[in-house]
Amino acid sequence: MAAMGETMDLPHRRPVPHRPDVAVLGAGAMGLVAAVTLCRAGLSVAVYERAPDFAQSAAWRSGGMLAPECEADGSEPVVVELGRRSMALWPELLPDVSLQGTLVVAPPRDPAALARFARQTTHHQALDAAGIAALEPLLADRFRQGLFFASEGHLDPRRVMPALLAELRDGGVPVTFDWSGDPAALTASRIVDARGLGARDRFPDLRGVKGEMALVRNPEITLARPVRLLHHRYPLYVVPRADGVFMIGATTVESDTAATVTLRSAGELLTQAYTLHPAFGEAEVLEFNAGLRPAFPDNNPRIEVDGRTVAVNGLYRHGWLIAPALAADVAAMILADRTEDAHAHHDQR
Repeated sequence: MAAMGETMDLPHRRPVPHRPDVAVLGAGAMGLVAAVTLCRAGLSVAVYERAPDFAQSAAWRSGGMLAPECEADGSEPVVVELGRRSMALWPELLPDVSLQGTLVVAPPRDPAALARFARQTTHHQALDAAGIAALEPLLADRFRQGLFFASEGHLDPRRVMPALLAELRDGGVPVTFDWSGDPAALTASRIVDARGLGARDRFPDLRGVKGEMALVRNPEITLARPVRLLHHRYPLYVVPRADGVFMIGATTVESDTAATVTLRSAGELLTQAYTLHPAFGEAEVLEFNAGLRPAFPDNNPRIEVDGRTVAVNGLYRHGWLIAPALAADVAAMILADRTEDAHAHHDQR
């Protein structure tokens, strides 16, 4: 299988017919992963995205942490279970997704935060200062205790999204950006609605939750895995990317306005990164950005069937974490329906 960023052969490669099996609405994390999953299941697919490119997607601006165990601290069990299922699927989706685990630390003056996090989560290993230094030499002598979640990982959305798109196009899947058509006019046998906040016409109780982030660069900083810093005011995570670049995130703000990062948030993100290690004080700031994540009142995802449409939404801040498992469920539903239709057609003959 090809490495991330390369095109990959799809099984059952064939031209998409005039009436594809499935039209996928949305090319964010959920839409892309669903489209690839459906293609690999042998279905013909077409993808439609209202934005002109990926840059407007919340998935493009996200951290890409694959951390189901850490999410147990503030998420419902359904999210944790979807995340665990997805962790088994990611290596097949993209073989070189990093699976180096997650390190969680707390300031020495706040050991209670780490103890509370340990109580709320499972599948972790307690580390002392030497254990932290062995995992991340950059953090030697900075933290006395930590937790290591060895089964977790991370990805870079800005590499993953083009890689998934390349696989689709290499398999003959038409992907249309800047699309403003009527979903009801699509000729596909089934529609997968993965429009996120664009689906408020279907889900009026969707709300936007803003996440603010920074991208910085300092080639002298070396971290092999995401590091979470538990802080009583502004918890922080730092996710390594290529070439000395790090994503620092992320706030969670109840807001439907995602255009800007506030001065307060920018200051807190950079200040807490400096707390993690002073070398971040010398980092070059590449970008501040914000994205709106779609969330239902209970912050849990939903899959709903309405006629020929399967709608999946409400991934909140867990998009990359849970998309593979949700996509597998959607594909199973569509394939089961096709099998039933085929049997019914056979019985009527």
